[in-house]
Amino acid sequence: MTSSNLTIRPATPADVEAIFGMIYELAVFEKLEHMVVATPAMLHDSLFCAKPVCEAIVGETQGEVVTFALFFHNFSTFLCKKGLYLEDLYVKQARRGHGYGKQMLVALARLAVERDCGRFEWSVLDWNANAIKFYEGMGADLLPDWRICRVTGNALTHMSSGT
Repeated sequence: MTSSNLTIRPATPADVEAIFGMIYELAVFEKLEHMVVATPAMLHDSLFCAKPVCEAIVGETQGEVVTFALFFHNFSTFLCKKGLYLEDLYVKQARRGHGYGKQMLVALARLAVERDCGRFEWSVLDWNANAIKFYEGMGADLLPDWRICRVTGNALTHMSSGT
């Protein structure tokens, strides 16, 4: 079932609580809630400080924010162009099946084209078969030869020391 009653717009400071709530719902879905250290205040600062480090769009219907996408620009040295990297896209469980995820991806793709981005990228957990099928249906290629490398916490501190 699809629906076109979704209004997609840039996030505002008034949306921070709703976005944060969905970030936590996403963490629970991914069984990663133990890793959430963010707070609404931290999210507000990241989105709305003097030099924001990320951006967000929200989708609302009937006055309720039901989906969000948080993204930022990265850079491709091979293309010598910026890219748009989607960090998180989430649709509230009760609001799925209406085409909202597709509408959000289309809005982000349009934004990437408007901003002359060379790429639009994101990651998906390998066990999330529904998301993989959805993304492939939208035309995304899953890059099997690439793996995400991540350094955090004490390991990051240790790496920064050069030892």
